[in-house]
Amino acid sequence: MKFAILALFVAGAYGCGLPTYPPVLTRVVGGDDVREHSWPWQVSLQYKSGSSFYHTCGGTLISNQWVLTAAHCIGSRTYRVYLGKHNLKNDNEAGSMAISPAKIVVHPNWDSYRIRNDIALIKLSTPVTFSDAIMPACLPASGEILPNKAPCYVTGWGRLWTGGPIADILQQALLPVVDHATCSKSDWWGSLVTTSMICAGGDGQLASCNGDSGGPLNCQNSDGSWDVHGIVSFGSSMGCNYAKKPSVFTRVSAYMSWINNVMTTN
Repeated sequence: MKFAILALFVAGAYGCGLPTYPPVLTRVVGGDDVREHSWPWQVSLQYKSGSSFYHTCGGTLISNQWVLTAAHCIGSRTYRVYLGKHNLKNDNEAGSMAISPAKIVVHPNWDSYRIRNDIALIKLSTPVTFSDAIMPACLPASGEILPNKAPCYVTGWGRLWTGGPIADILQQALLPVVDHATCSKSDWWGSLVTTSMICAGGDGQLASCNGDSGGPLNCQNSDGSWDVHGIVSFGSSMGCNYAKKPSVFTRVSAYMSWINNVMTTN
């Protein structure tokens, strides 16, 4: 009986969206190195080439066996999901682990031409045990819309600047939400942006970049927990940090029924 009570306590100690080590939130221009394990749901999606694996996209752990990412990150390659990572160059990080996918489910209506329904789910071949380094993000309520200028953070190992190198250390950047009425203006993203997307940033200084794709847009609730409201989808071909061309994310709250259906039927 003691063992059962202990097991329940340990399982309950790791809820969603509440890191053991809360992120250090700054408002500096450009990305910052994150506090280690402060975004414990962030994963690195890696593909195999030769005998090695290479980072290609981000992703978000949303349960002990499911990872959320972008459909455009998925191809015909061999993948692995690296959890609990901080420095991609360090192969021996305590608490990190690489797990192969058991199944990858791309949204059936993924449209690569118009970048619509850019969402996919990866089922891990073995469930993970939550720890200080690995825990799931919370998901928003179905249909939830964030207000204009809501402060959210994009995280990832993407390029540090347009055409620059991939980051070794996980980065975070403050990206305030841009409401749909603004983002869909003709001199912003126009009709390319749908109501199933979220725009964030667009000040010409902060943005997601290549290699951040598939990763989370993290937005904090009043109780301190973090919801993943967006999946990094696309940005401007003119450069990552371009005024009036904010980073565009798949809006997770628009796909909650699909996410729940995939997770319960697979």
